[in-house]
Order: sequence, then C-alpha cells, then structure tokens
Amino acid sequence: MLNSRAIVLGITVALAGLIALSPAMAIAADLAPIGSSAPNFALPSQEDSQVSLTDYRGKWVVLYFYPKDQTSGCTLEAHNFQRDLPQYEALNAVVLGVSLDTVESHKSFCTKDSLTFKLLADPDHKVIDAYGVPIHSFGAIHFAERTTFLVSPEGKIIKEWGVKHIESHSADVLAEIQSLKH
Repeated sequence: MLNSRAIVLGITVALAGLIALSPAMAIAADLAPIGSSAPNFALPSQEDSQVSLTDYRGKWVVLYFYPKDQTSGCTLEAHNFQRDLPQYEALNAVVLGVSLDTVESHKSFCTKDSLTFKLLADPDHKVIDAYGVPIHSFGAIHFAERTTFLVSPEGKIIKEWGVKHIESHSADVLAEIQSLKH
C-alpha cells in the first residue's frame, strides 16, 4: 500500500508537469512594477512570529515566491539560498520565501532541510496577490508561480525574475545585488 508521502509526491510531480504544460491554468496577474514601492506585508514565519517587509528597511530583500514546500524544485531553490546565505549577509541582504503553505508545513520543511532563513505562510494569498504573482490551480490544489523580487534598502522593487533556471537562480540574484552595490 502506498504511504501518504508517496501519494503526495506523485500528485506533486503530476501537477508540476501539468503546470509546465498548461500555462493557461494560471490566474492572470500583473506583477508589481519595477521602480514602485514594494507592498508592505505582515505574515507568520516558520517560527510563528510575524514578519513585515518594514522589519528589513535598510537591507536588500530577496523576496522569493515558490510553489510548494518539500518538492524537488522548491527544495533545490531553498538549499541554494541557504548555501549562499553568508554571501547575502555580507551584502546586507536577507532572503524571505513565501508560499501558500501553512506555518506548520514551513516548520517541517525548515527542520527537515536545515533552513535558517524565514519562510512566510500566505495560505490566503494576500501577499502573493499584492505582488501580482500568478497562482496555478489544479482542482483544489493551488501553487504560486516561482517568482522573485529584489527590494532595495529604500523599499523599492529593483528587479523581478520569473524563475526558469532554479540551479543558477541564487547566483543570479547575488550577482544583481553585487552589480547594484558598485
């Protein structure tokens, strides 16, 4: 008999394939414009504490939206951000991940994968909507599209990535921050 983890993994893999093949399934959204003030928010982290964008005024903020905790692509992306965390800190930058997952799901993900940066729970997609990140749906299951915003220390959106290459994404973000600091 299949265990629940195998079933979830199978559904996730199937959904990832459907999302990749069916972009029409995305709910249309207009991304927050580059140069505009980044929408503020307050969301709970895996530590059950509220995190606000204004908590990081004066720092670069890498605000990345991702589909689902503990899936292969999202785990790779999170591990790469975790690996590069000392470089972000050296550039006066923080990494914040946002998904539709719950605080409990984030706690499990962070514990299992030794993630130390903040993952924010947005199950009502208030912040996802505020930033215009598309949501993909398959029946009752919803996923935020993999999208990253770079917010300046002054709170302006400087750059946006529709992430296509998970493997190099963290390095691309670091390179962008380094280029803007010079």
